[in-house]
Amino acid sequence: MSATEQWHELAQQLRVDSIRSTTEAGSGHPTSSMSAADLMAVLLQDYLRYDFKQPKAPNNDHLIFSKGHAAPLLYSIYKAAGAISDAEMMTLRKFGSRIEGHPVPVLPYVDVATGSLGQGLPISVGIGLAGKFLDKLPYRIWVVLGDSEMSEGSNWEAFELGGFYKLSNIIAILDMNRLGQRGQTMLGWDGDAYAARARAFGWHTIEIDGHNFEQINNAYTEACAQTEQPTLIVARTEKGHGFAEVANKDGWHGKPFPPDMAERAIKDLGGDRNLIVDVHKPEAGTPATHGEKAALSLPTYDKGSKTATRSAYGDALKALGAARPDVVGLDGEVSNSTYAEYFAKAFPDRYFEQYIAEQQLVASAVGMQVRGYKPFASTFAAFFSRAYDFIRMAAISRANIKLTGSHAGVSIGEDGPSQMALEDLAMMRAVNGSTVLYPSDANQTAHLVGLMADRSGIVYLRTTREKTPVIYDANQSFTIGGSQVVRQSDADKATVVAAGITLHEALKACDQLKGEGIAIRVIDAYSVKPIDAATLRAAAQATGGRVVTVEDHWIQGGLGDAVLEAFTGTEDSAPDGQPLRVVKLAVREMPGSGKPDELIEAAGISANHIVKAVKSLLG
Repeated sequence: MSATEQWHELAQQLRVDSIRSTTEAGSGHPTSSMSAADLMAVLLQDYLRYDFKQPKAPNNDHLIFSKGHAAPLLYSIYKAAGAISDAEMMTLRKFGSRIEGHPVPVLPYVDVATGSLGQGLPISVGIGLAGKFLDKLPYRIWVVLGDSEMSEGSNWEAFELGGFYKLSNIIAILDMNRLGQRGQTMLGWDGDAYAARARAFGWHTIEIDGHNFEQINNAYTEACAQTEQPTLIVARTEKGHGFAEVANKDGWHGKPFPPDMAERAIKDLGGDRNLIVDVHKPEAGTPATHGEKAALSLPTYDKGSKTATRSAYGDALKALGAARPDVVGLDGEVSNSTYAEYFAKAFPDRYFEQYIAEQQLVASAVGMQVRGYKPFASTFAAFFSRAYDFIRMAAISRANIKLTGSHAGVSIGEDGPSQMALEDLAMMRAVNGSTVLYPSDANQTAHLVGLMADRSGIVYLRTTREKTPVIYDANQSFTIGGSQVVRQSDADKATVVAAGITLHEALKACDQLKGEGIAIRVIDAYSVKPIDAATLRAAAQATGGRVVTVEDHWIQGGLGDAVLEAFTGTEDSAPDGQPLRVVKLAVREMPGSGKPDELIEAAGISANHIVKAVKSLLG
């Protein structure tokens, strides 16, 4: 059998299996899978280098379906590679199956979750950066793109950065089948336009007929020969190719074939096949080393001095970089404000500037953790909101990334509300499995940064622009999920819970109330998620159920709500049957520009407002 005949038979099997599994499921995307089947048959048979028995082998290629709705095709590939059985493939979209509606890394061959379009290529840039500059291994990243998702701005951030860093290890395959969900895509079959745009960003481009095996084969050979540019293969294809009833016809996006129609399609495609491809394995390879792991020596700060927690983050990240060769730094062109520049100057070979492209910033972090690195990505906290879908999807990918947002809250001052993160705690708390930390002084910041490196999931650290007093000794220990009772006595009448900048306002309020003969308990809830529920409940019990929360954040979803959630589902109440009474102090009206103290006062989160809130609870 000739190579062309082998490719044809394998492609038809991939189409048939995509139809079989989606018809059995009663949902899914057979036609979007059928358009790319020829492209994938040649790739699987001759170009992919992957050991399916060792999916974590360091020199394996990476295959990422950015058009994640074509998951039936991906699972058909896994079956053809002998990685999954036909029986498992046929559990597509069934409850409890690993074969989910869109790819997720519950399967060991899937690097990241896709399906939210415009994410596969940006994440591939992160893997590509790791391959070229960190691992220094010759593996390739093959990315299957849909033409509809080429409207996503995140893809163009990836084209820009991939071209800038000359990531020749990335080969993107555009399945240009013309039809989107509701009709023709923006550019239809205008492959020249896609290619011109990619070339403008420094990519090598190849335009082919995506159903011509000779052209596909030649394109892959040409792409693999590139050493200075990433490659975009623009492949003109037909949606539903191989079955005339649906080929290039609108109205079939995301629709499985009814059983009788599936039977006709399978017959037209030549019937069932059970070909198993002996996928080429990569050559043995070991990632480059970046030094030996050493004991962590965190920076320390004198109690009573003043240091911004954003500066302490930079110091601690640099210390972490010295101790951990797997730590990588990324920033969105604000490293002289987030102080990631300390790491960048100390370890330029492990620092990657992402420029003003926050979606790409998070995507690169996700890609690097695929390769086992510990990426710390930083920008102004407000700008993570632009990348929130990438953060949400990172959680679905079971990714381990560390995000640090500086310039949070009204306390940043004169820059005004466009720069003030006032919703970041809420959005990060809402991410599944996330950790949210908000330190109040430099020593605490350093300790928490040290803990972040080995914390699983999405870990978010909120830092403050203003210099704040150092209130903790350098040897003070902190735990994720813990809190610190900063002031307490047997005579406490109320509990004030704060974090970050507002903790210092709470301490001022405590001193003022003490002068009036009123004792309060002050809790530093530096671990916003997970929250220290036990300490909060005990404090509420000891202080008559009177609790004040104060935060430099919108009133919705932040520290105050985290504190309230600590009491839900429990029977804790105040002594003598008094109910829990909570006053939430937070930003309620749109702030403007001004001095930090002015804005804190105007927002109702200053020491003066804390004093009033405590007195209101005391009647």
